[in-house]
Amino acid sequence: MNVIRKVLVVDDEKKIVDIVRAYLEREGYRVITAFDGETALKTFRQEKPDLIILDLMLPRLSGNEVCRAIRKESDIPIIMLTARDELTDKIVGLELGADDYLTKPFEGRELVARAKAILRRSEPKSENRLIQAGSLTIDLERRQVTAGGRQVELTTTEFELLRLLAAHPGRVFSRSELLDRLQGDSYEAYERTIDSHIKNLRRKLAPDASKPSYIHTIYGAGYKLEEPK
Repeated sequence: MNVIRKVLVVDDEKKIVDIVRAYLEREGYRVITAFDGETALKTFRQEKPDLIILDLMLPRLSGNEVCRAIRKESDIPIIMLTARDELTDKIVGLELGADDYLTKPFEGRELVARAKAILRRSEPKSENRLIQAGSLTIDLERRQVTAGGRQVELTTTEFELLRLLAAHPGRVFSRSELLDRLQGDSYEAYERTIDSHIKNLRRKLAPDASKPSYIHTIYGAGYKLEEPK
């Protein structure tokens, strides 16, 4: 039996909402909508969608405020939409917990591709096994992570990024390769989003800045997870 995935689209421009709805419904998704931040939060709590497509500039509560509030309650995948082309705005959204972003104007087909990729990554895996890398444990079936015996809450994108790195400890992955593995397509303009996700992972895995991080930067090359000692 096919499960119909539910997507919450939040934007104060009705034209954009209608366009996004049309593309998603054509692919078989059920779409619910909100036009301001406060309504978005209420709808999220009532409807429990599988994915949120969230505009940055919203009345009543901004997209960043909505994202921050949702991340206190859920690891639901979030794609941020922004009319701004400044890197700082995008990084802020990612650091608040957004999984991805698109800058307006965007192609509807690209948005659908991003949504499919994120929802595919968030599906429970049938495999019942663990990835162990030193004091780091990743339960693939339960989608749970523990670091040094402490459970760590991760977003969908953070979990998949860590899973990939932990499955190959010591191997260096470039930003482009990580992006390819996560999204299935390489979007060069978005390679720097990997940096934000890595920053979030480091903060969550080792909240004490005096302790070494599990993930290391190899300057000019990319990132790797430390090899177990």
